Amino acid sequence: MHHKPHQVESVEALHTAALRALMRRAHSVHEMKKTLERRCQDTDLVEAELVRLKQQNLLDDARYARDFARARAAGRRQGRTRIAQELRRRGVPDRHIDTALDEAFATHDEEALLRERLERKLRSLRGPLDQKRLASLYRTLLRAGFSPDQVRKAIHTVARDRSFESEAQMADQEQ
Repeated sequence: MHHKPHQVESVEALHTAALRALMRRAHSVHEMKKTLERRCQDTDLVEAELVRLKQQNLLDDARYARDFARARAAGRRQGRTRIAQELRRRGVPDRHIDTALDEAFATHDEEALLRERLERKLRSLRGPLDQKRLASLYRTLLRAGFSPDQVRKAIHTVARDRSFESEAQMADQEQ
């Protein structure tokens, strides 16, 4: 539940509020507009402040999208779909999203990110890899933003490798 922030009336107070918000984290233009509109009823002041921030190069949706996509791909190992959804929710235009995703996945192989995330998830699983667990892995990887085809292929490969491992272990135990 958000409380209503202290209302400001002056240009400088609004600028200070904008800078404070940017010190906490980067914002898209849309997010900053919403933040400033909560602080000030005067839409002309808000618009003027957005122009000022853009001119000072403190607000830039293209840069925001690039940084966000790179961080989500590398840090959270998320796929294209999830990152694009998050950026759209934050009001970033599609033209910036597409460019940012292309740049992020030029340096981070999406298939490799998917495999890393899957391997990490598998390490935490106990017991056999049954249909229920495979379905759960599938849903988890879809939510992470990977395409259904990529997820199916990766899970199929892992399930096949796991069955070979368990067959080899059983053969070793018989000897």
